[in-house]
Amino acid sequence: MKLSVEDFIARWQNLEGGQERANYALFLTELCDVLDLPHAEPAGATTETNDYVFERVVKEAGRDGLASLKRIDLYKRDCFILEAKQSRLAGEKKLAEPADAPTLPGIATAPRGRRGASRAWDVLMMNARQQAENYVRLLPASHEPPPFVSAA
Repeated sequence: MKLSVEDFIARWQNLEGGQERANYALFLTELCDVLDLPHAEPAGATTETNDYVFERVVKEAGRDGLASLKRIDLYKRDCFILEAKQSRLAGEKKLAEPADAPTLPGIATAPRGRRGASRAWDVLMMNARQQAENYVRLLPASHEPPPFVSAA
């Protein structure tokens, strides 16, 4: 059953953070439903063919010559890399959101002139963006850098 935008927001807005790995794939799949977009595909054993998947494996060569495996939270070839982070920081009483976040129906925002997010939230999201940008260089040579890199 497809959720309305309002039902999707209501379902996700008041949940505690801290379960990023357990929740991000479900959240993004439901977001695809709301936006009427295709879901990610099941990942296959042959990494090179995983063009729209959660947990896309990329290899990073270490200084010792050994490769370490990294995982892109959501990857769509020629489209985007998305790095997911929890939206509520431990100990916070409300959702961490940037002061200039777009308003959505039914969601109250901080009064103008007030900063709505903590420095810790900024650091979390900047680090997530940097992590996603680093994945671009780890993609196979046959994959073009995607036009969008996102932290959510």
